Amino acid sequence: MTNNAEIVKRGWEAVARGDWDTLITDYTDDMIFVVPGQSDVHEGKAAFRSILENLGAALPPGFEISSLRQIGNEEEVVSIVEWKSEKVTDGSQLAVLFKFTGDKVHEERWFVDTEQWKAAF
Repeated sequence: MTNNAEIVKRGWEAVARGDWDTLITDYTDDMIFVVPGQSDVHEGKAAFRSILENLGAALPPGFEISSLRQIGNEEEVVSIVEWKSEKVTDGSQLAVLFKFTGDKVHEERWFVDTEQWKAAF
C-alpha cells in the first residue's frame, strides 16, 4: 500500500515531467487548489488542470526546485520546497499542504512569502 507521502512525491515527479494526466489521478473530483496569497481558490479537477496547462505563467521566470522533502504521512502531508529563480538566485523556501481523503488529495494549498514571490516576477 502506498502511503500519502509517497503519493505526494509521485505527484512532484509528475510535475517535473509535465505529466498532468498522471498527476490529477491522485486528486478527488471536487478538490480545491489554493495559490499563494490564500485568497485565490480553484475548485475541481478541470480548474486545476487549466492551471497546470499554464504553469509556466504562474511560476517566476527560471523557477527551479533545488530540494524537496515531505513531512507527515496520514491525512496531511507538507512539502517543504527549496527553490530559486532568475531574480531569487540565492534561493528560498515555500510549503505546500496536501490534505487527503483516503489516498486522494482533496486540497492543495501553497504557502509562500508573497512579497518575495511578487518580486521574483
